Amino acid sequence: MTNAMSNNSSAEVSDLDRSARCSIYYLIFSALAWLLLGGVLALVNLVQQHTPSFLADCSFLTFGRSQALQETALMYGWTINAGVALALWLLIRLGHSALRGGNYVIIGGLFWNLGIAMSLVGIATGDMTSFSLLQMPRYLHPIMLVAFAAMASPGILAWTGRKSETTFAAQWYVLAALFLFPWFFSVAQVMLLFVPVRGALQTVVATWYAQNFLSLFLAPLAVASLYYLLPKIKGRVIPSYDFAIYGFWSLLLFGTWMGGRHLVGGPFPAWIPTMAIVASALVLFHHLILIVNLRGVFDNGGSNVLKFAAFGFAGYLLNGLVDVVFSSRALAVVTQFTYFQQAHLQLCLAAFSMMVFAAIYFLAPRLAGTAWPSTALIRTHYLASSIGFIVLIISLAIAGWRQGIDLGQAKVSFQTMAEHARPWLLVATAAQALLILGNIALGINFVRLIFTKSTTESINQFQQPQALEVSAS
Repeated sequence: MTNAMSNNSSAEVSDLDRSARCSIYYLIFSALAWLLLGGVLALVNLVQQHTPSFLADCSFLTFGRSQALQETALMYGWTINAGVALALWLLIRLGHSALRGGNYVIIGGLFWNLGIAMSLVGIATGDMTSFSLLQMPRYLHPIMLVAFAAMASPGILAWTGRKSETTFAAQWYVLAALFLFPWFFSVAQVMLLFVPVRGALQTVVATWYAQNFLSLFLAPLAVASLYYLLPKIKGRVIPSYDFAIYGFWSLLLFGTWMGGRHLVGGPFPAWIPTMAIVASALVLFHHLILIVNLRGVFDNGGSNVLKFAAFGFAGYLLNGLVDVVFSSRALAVVTQFTYFQQAHLQLCLAAFSMMVFAAIYFLAPRLAGTAWPSTALIRTHYLASSIGFIVLIISLAIAGWRQGIDLGQAKVSFQTMAEHARPWLLVATAAQALLILGNIALGINFVRLIFTKSTTESINQFQQPQALEVSAS
C-alpha cells in the first residue's frame, strides 16, 4: 500500500498544479467571496430573529428573504465553488493527469456565479420558490444545471485520462458527488418547478432533495479531502484501508433515504419517516468505517491543516449521531419547526467548511509555489472558526429546544417564547460575527498568497518529495 519515493520522484509543485492554477484560483476566490457575503446575510438574519424591528422597513431584507439569501449564498456560492475546486484538484493529483478543459471551468463558473447573483436579486424582490435549499427563481435553474456540468466536465476528463488503473477512496467520493448532484438537482427541478407533483408529495421531494444535497454532495467531498490529506501529511498508510469501500457504498445506498425523518408527525404515510429513521441508523456504519480509517486525523502533530480537518471530522461524526438520535419520534416532536433545525444545518455546514478549509490550506501553497504569507492569520482563522461554530451551534440548539418545549404548552404565548429564546439568539449573533472575522482572515491571507512572488527557497520547500508516498489516499 506504500511506495518509497526517490529524490527524482514527482515534485509537490508540478505541471499538474500549474495546469489547474487559474481555474482553481478562480473557484476558490469566488467561494470565499460568497462565504463572506453569506456570513453577513446570516448575521442580518440572526439579528432580525431577536430584534424584529431591525431593517423592518427594508422590503429586500425581511426575515423570510434574508433567510433565503443567506442559504443561497452559502450553499450554492460557497459550497459548490469550493467543492468543485477541491474535486478538480484531487482528480488531477490522484490521476496524474493535467487538467484538460480549464476554459470550461472558467466559463461554467462565470455562469454559475452570475446565476447566484441573479438569484439573490430575484429573492430580494420576492421572486423565489418555497422549497428549502432550492429557493432560487425557477427560470435560473436550467442555466445553473448546465453551468455546473461545464465546471465538472474537466474533472470527468481527468478521471477518464488518468495514468493509472488503480483508484483511491478520495476519487470514489469525488466522482460520486460530481455525478449525483446534477441528477438530484435536475429531478428536483422537474418534480417541484416545471412539472410539479401535487399536494404533500412536494414536501417529500423537497426533503429528499435537501438531504441529498447534504449527504450525497457535501459529505462525499469533505470525506474525500480527509482520505487525501491524512496520508499525505502523516506519511503513513491509512489503517484498514480495505474497509473504505464499504463506508463509501453505505453512504450512497442509505444516505439518499434519510430526508423523510423531517416528516415525522406530518400528513404522510408512516413508512416514509420510519424508513428514513432506519436509513439514518444504517449510515452510522459509514461513520464507523471512517473512524477506523481516519482516526489518525486527531493526532495533528501541530499541523494547521490537520487541526481544521480534525475539527471538521469531529463535526461530521457528531452530525451522524444527531441524525439518528433526533430523528426518533419522541425527540422530533420537540425539535421540529424550531431553531434546532438551524443548529443542525449549521453543524453540517461547519463540518464541510472546516474540512474544505483544511484542503485549501494544503493545496493553495502548492498551486502558488510559496508558503502562506501569515501563519498568524491561519491561527486567527482557526480560533475564530472553531469557537464561532461551537458557540453558534450550541446556542441555536438550546434556543430550539426551549422553543420546542414552549410550543408543546398551550398556555405559553408566542411573546414568552421569543423572550425565552432571545438570550441564546444574542449569543448566536456574536458567534456569527466571530465567524465573519475568521473568514476575513482567510480571505486576506489568500489574496496575499496569490500576489506573493515565489522564491527559490519556497519552491524547493514544496518540491521536496516526502519520504513516503501513500497510495491509499
